[in-house]
Amino acid sequence: MMDATLGAAANIYLRPVQFVDTPVGRDGEVARLAGGLQWFAAYELTAMVEGARALRRTVPVAELNAVANEIAQGEALLGLAARISAPRPPLPLGERALRFDQPQVMGILNVTPDSFSDGGKHLDDPAAAAGAGVDMSAAGAAVIDVGGESTRPCAETVWEGDEIARSVPVVERLVRGGALVSIDTRKAGVMEAALAAGAHIVNDVAALLWDDRAVEVVAKAGCPVVLMHSPDPKKGPHGGSGYRDPLIETYDWLEARVDAVVAAGIERTKILVDPGIGFGKSLSDNLALLNGLALFHGLGCPVVLGASRKRIVGALANEAPAEQRLGGSLALALKGAELGAQLIRVHDVFETVQALRVWRGMRDAALVAG
Repeated sequence: MMDATLGAAANIYLRPVQFVDTPVGRDGEVARLAGGLQWFAAYELTAMVEGARALRRTVPVAELNAVANEIAQGEALLGLAARISAPRPPLPLGERALRFDQPQVMGILNVTPDSFSDGGKHLDDPAAAAGAGVDMSAAGAAVIDVGGESTRPCAETVWEGDEIARSVPVVERLVRGGALVSIDTRKAGVMEAALAAGAHIVNDVAALLWDDRAVEVVAKAGCPVVLMHSPDPKKGPHGGSGYRDPLIETYDWLEARVDAVVAAGIERTKILVDPGIGFGKSLSDNLALLNGLALFHGLGCPVVLGASRKRIVGALANEAPAEQRLGGSLALALKGAELGAQLIRVHDVFETVQALRVWRGMRDAALVAG
């Protein structure tokens, strides 16, 4: 029987747990994660009452319907489960499509003087920057993410005109070369200029909240958008005063933001979500988000994970500097794949694609094992 503490006022959450090698011979016992390569045998059911976890229980997949019949939130519970398992449809982008039935790589291409890892590397030379992006595509990146403003802590805000001058010539060259391109910006004017130059996706660390025109620009363009969580986007990506429950609070924030963006005219099927690792979060917050990443599939949107070379790696690995964080970045990328992240944003494209191909080979072998 369900715990009596789960009253009608509780908010409920489902996180896939107990991942299995194969669904073969386990009909009704396992469920598929977002139409991808992972299958799981149970959910962690969490009930929140007045901001605190009132219940945490493991529910086998086979028992979910029975649990739903016991609680007032039964319909919502089954709706969450349906969202978790529903395939994420591919995004048609020009002559190509971005698929979400397996983890893909988004290559980071910064054209800034001060990004934390590669600042200045591709500044003031659009041809060389585009060449680096082409190399990423050749190495297996599905999307090239072009950014002209650093979002590292304490970075200065860049004038819109400068950001356009840095990023748009690179976008134009990459699009002509056949790459799928996202524009990493929080400014509506930069979004407009990059989309006019052929960019396919908007990737906004402020979830369309920093610039009042951003939602209108994306809705009018009809393009996909990545909504990233940060505590107070209007003040910048690294504010906030801490969390009582970082995983649940980030989920709630993204759920509310997705609903608001849909209400503003952006199709839900064109929204991707990013929990914002490293943005206004402590080491323990980031670890909670990474370990609980599968929870975000309950939003019904593809999940983007951007943890490459970030402070979390240095904090856990003897303060390794950004340029020496490859091993830790690969560990985080594989953790993301294991928990169903569909798009993994990285600096080290060749190495990450190779790691994911090996991971994919092992998954394929396990899935067909009887």
